[in-house]
Amino acid sequence: MTASHWTLILVLAIAAFSIRAVGLFAGDKIRASRHAWMLDDLPGLIVVSLVAASLAGQPLQTWVAATIACAVALLTNHVIATMCIGVLVYAGLVWIRL
Repeated sequence: MTASHWTLILVLAIAAFSIRAVGLFAGDKIRASRHAWMLDDLPGLIVVSLVAASLAGQPLQTWVAATIACAVALLTNHVIATMCIGVLVYAGLVWIRL
């Protein structure tokens, strides 16, 4: 490997470490501020936004399975049951060609 390869690796390693360090310090500052309440709901909001983006443009079977999986999640509060029932509903809808 040439010196330019090693330089690139070093710069990327420093950048990766810097991003993590800045996130750590910024997270500590936010936790100590009056905006800390926003962090409590952030993981759920990220998951919801990922699911919503994944559902955009999907066929009817996916939307029906996601709706039923959401209902199962609300009723049972059990992640494994939600995933299993969602997959089974989707497979059943695809199998009957809905």
